[in-house]
Amino acid sequence: MLTFFGKGPNGKGGDRSGCSSETLAALQLLRGYWEALRMDGGLPARAQIDPRGMADCLDKVFLIEQIAPGLARFRLAGMALNDLLGMDVRGMPLSALFEPVARARIGHELEQVFASPAVMEIWLEAERSVGRPALSGRMLLLPLAVAAAGPKLALGCLVTEGQLGRQPRRFAISGLVRELVAGSGLRVVAEGGAQVPAPPRSSGRPALRLVSSRG
Repeated sequence: MLTFFGKGPNGKGGDRSGCSSETLAALQLLRGYWEALRMDGGLPARAQIDPRGMADCLDKVFLIEQIAPGLARFRLAGMALNDLLGMDVRGMPLSALFEPVARARIGHELEQVFASPAVMEIWLEAERSVGRPALSGRMLLLPLAVAAAGPKLALGCLVTEGQLGRQPRRFAISGLVRELVAGSGLRVVAEGGAQVPAPPRSSGRPALRLVSSRG
């Protein structure tokens, strides 16, 4: 499986989020686990998710459910997310992690994750002020299969690089890459809406191609 982990949205190497390879390994581990659960191009079911399969990144993993178009709340969350806001985030909206100016945008992107469905990777920059030193991050959102009469769910992971500081932290969005889950393959979509077919599969796993989030 080819991935773009460790590269910025322009695909030219280096990481725009400033996260180290060791930190980004948590995203790659979760993505690999999600991919391994996909059967015949479908999405993994909630019942298939086993915390033991994500043991090395469990503190950074979360599960969200859609509660309205463009809105989702945490059902489960690792300690790393609680540390960001200084409280237990279960039951809180995902938008609580974002600055007010970014909430409309994350709402739009959440709708794409649940409706398309789509995989989303988001580059993040935290607000800075006294008590809030430099902090950047990456968030990965992976849709799950919808159970009968159940809510739409997505598995996620948030990794950060830098110091949390003494106050709760919230993020702005500095870039993103969206991958539409289309049958057994993936189509990568830039922010401008252009779609690019992923390269042909060679080993039973979808291969991914990077497209700049700035179109």
